[in-house]
Amino acid sequence: MASKPSSSSACLRWLAAPALMALTACAMPGAPAPAPLVGSEWRLEELGGRGVLDHVQATLAFPEAGRVAGNGSCNRFFGTYTLMQDRISLGQMGGTRMACAEAVSEQEARYMAALQKAQRLEVQGKTMLMHVQDQDKPLRFTRTKP
Repeated sequence: MASKPSSSSACLRWLAAPALMALTACAMPGAPAPAPLVGSEWRLEELGGRGVLDHVQATLAFPEAGRVAGNGSCNRFFGTYTLMQDRISLGQMGGTRMACAEAVSEQEARYMAALQKAQRLEVQGKTMLMHVQDQDKPLRFTRTKP
């Protein structure tokens, strides 16, 4: 005679199900790539082939899967992203609205516009290239935090 599963084994199956689904999703073709970006932080070095202003830090961080944050040059920003293998898409961004020097504001506007048109990422060691729609040269970042 078969015994009934105990309530503790049923509870364990409910707890294990989300982990198994997550592992299966990572192994499926077309599923989001594993999150090597999560926890990383990057400093912008080139904006579409042009250097960035000295003493002005434009950054990009991936604090958790699906979320981005950073400094646009003057203002902090936050938003969402989707990553499928090397394809990236950033969602609507929010942020602070402090007044900045004209050159800093102009760089920030170009940077934020480029992020909204991001299409593809290449990470090579401590360098990340973000290819952007309608720009010949990618954004180039240097890793500041693993």
